[in-house]
Amino acid sequence: MIEVQSFAHGKWIKPDNSARSICSAVDGSKIAVAGRASLDTQSMLHYARNEGGPALRALSFHDRAKRVKALAALLSEHTESLTQLAFNTGATRADSKVDIDGGIGTLFVYASKARRELPDDVVCTDGAVEQLSRHGTFVGQHIYTSKPGVAVHINAFNFPVWGMLEKLAPALLAGMPVIVKPATSTCYVTEACFRLMIESDLFPAGSMQLITGGTGELLNQLESQDIVSFTGSADTALQLKSNPKLLRACVPFNAEQDSLNASLLCPDVLPDSDTFNTFINEVCQEITSKAGQKCTAIRRIFTPLSLTDAVTEAVSARLASIKVGNPALETSQMGALVSLEQRTQVAEAASQIAQHAKLVFGESTVEVDGASATEGAFMSPMLFRCDTPDAADTLHSCEAFGPVSTVMPYRDLHHAAQLLNAGAGSLVASVVTDDPDYARTVTVASAAYHGRLYFNNQHSAKEATGHGSPLPHMTHGGPGRAGGGEELGGVRSIKHHMQRTAIQGSPDIVRAITGIHVNGASEHQSDTHPFRKHFGELQIGETLHAGPRIITLDDIEHFAHFTGDTFYAHMDEEAAKANPFFPGRVAHGYLLLSFAAGLFVDPDPGPVLANTGLDGLSFQKPVSAGDSLSVSLTVKRKTTRNDDYGEVRWQVLLFNQDSEQVASYELHTMNAL
Repeated sequence: MIEVQSFAHGKWIKPDNSARSICSAVDGSKIAVAGRASLDTQSMLHYARNEGGPALRALSFHDRAKRVKALAALLSEHTESLTQLAFNTGATRADSKVDIDGGIGTLFVYASKARRELPDDVVCTDGAVEQLSRHGTFVGQHIYTSKPGVAVHINAFNFPVWGMLEKLAPALLAGMPVIVKPATSTCYVTEACFRLMIESDLFPAGSMQLITGGTGELLNQLESQDIVSFTGSADTALQLKSNPKLLRACVPFNAEQDSLNASLLCPDVLPDSDTFNTFINEVCQEITSKAGQKCTAIRRIFTPLSLTDAVTEAVSARLASIKVGNPALETSQMGALVSLEQRTQVAEAASQIAQHAKLVFGESTVEVDGASATEGAFMSPMLFRCDTPDAADTLHSCEAFGPVSTVMPYRDLHHAAQLLNAGAGSLVASVVTDDPDYARTVTVASAAYHGRLYFNNQHSAKEATGHGSPLPHMTHGGPGRAGGGEELGGVRSIKHHMQRTAIQGSPDIVRAITGIHVNGASEHQSDTHPFRKHFGELQIGETLHAGPRIITLDDIEHFAHFTGDTFYAHMDEEAAKANPFFPGRVAHGYLLLSFAAGLFVDPDPGPVLANTGLDGLSFQKPVSAGDSLSVSLTVKRKTTRNDDYGEVRWQVLLFNQDSEQVASYELHTMNAL
């Protein structure tokens, strides 16, 4: 018997007499208890706000990212023990790979993206500097800073590890301490993973706390700087986000809830083709993976009228080959639902669907390998068919959260899009087609009703990640019925846990706040060439001025013949004059870049290790033979990459003899620390 504990204000707290019993999905036996009526949630919030939050916010984004990566590496060493524990939730080894390995992979992705896309700082910018005055002495910049509150994460039962980690990573990276509330039915897996995180001592005390059981008064104690992220049913989401205290304090509430996801087979796909097989594979995978207990699972299958029979037969045949069994058996392809109660709820939803559709595959009883079909929460995959989908609103509103799906025909793509959208807001729809025009048509007609559109065919099938796989790089959420929120999405979801603020002031003020050089800010120079300085010696705003160099006609012609770029604007005076952009023959833009480099580069070996690229190149004014070229090189921003070197981004501005700017770009170099 497992006593599932909570972790509050730095201590593990055992369940009390109010604890709820948790049974195995495999045989119905009592395996754990969880919950405590007397949990002091006010102390938990105080501990997070006053201990965990300040300590997290004292770390830069990169410091937090390094710890998230280390946490992922640690958890990777314990996947087998977590998998063994998860068998009691009904999850097969393949199911747990999605949950446990997927959650750990999400941590790795977030750590990497944070190191690449966020500064080694506690402030990050959003967008470019806005010039708010004529002469540039008053500018604006949007920034993100950490909220001094707590992120409360209320998670669903189906992914006890991934569901926790995919929310945890962006919150910790944003500098927000977290209180995790897993679903009670699978919280023993979450608690085991959470223990590993606490024992790692990678994050400051107060950064992470855990509630197993009810939340008590927690939501009534939240304030405006806090955040709630919820995954579960629409009814529960409505109940929680309608809390008067949350409404009065305007506490952000992110919901990922019910979703009638669909898969659409386009008319160009023929039976027995590789793309048709891809469609059948995706559908059957989503019906049976996690026994259909996925918020992204395919509940509705839309096919051209002419292919409905072929799809129904192919899906039925594939489902017939699925081995339902004890999830601990390597041969089991589908395990159990999470509980007998959940099986009853799915059966009731299937009964509602049966009033509008015909059951074409599935039985009330199921043969189970290595376990009892009656004592465990096992059920047969079920496939329905409805030939009148427009008249069956229930099929677009009733979600059987299990291995249940319905095949429905459509007349044309316009009709197909109407059926997709009848779900009133979905997390994902998959579209299987080899025709890019069909993909465009479906996107324009249905994107507004979906958080994600997933296209697949024979060309992408080998590397496609799957209809039901939310990725940390992309947003996970959906409009309408799906909750109207967003989870994941890379740096987007990190910023969701932060406050965006408009900063207005002089270029020097904005530079001091953001740590990034702004045009018009004061410059400073030293006697030492900046390329002779190590990363740590360079200062933001440090500038080198070089030039001038006269551009000659011989330079232009030599560059043209040497590179092969003999475009008429550089070689034909009359043709160039006829062009509205040029006064006559002009220098190549890339010739100007090369000459600029020749003016500012220090040639000897030194701290500059490599030129890794440039961004934002633009040409503002043509340069003709006889004009002169000068350049300014300014340290714009710096980002540490590892223990040996860091990235320096330089603002490069090119000017002519009249001090008019003719070109600009951002140069990237790697400099030794």
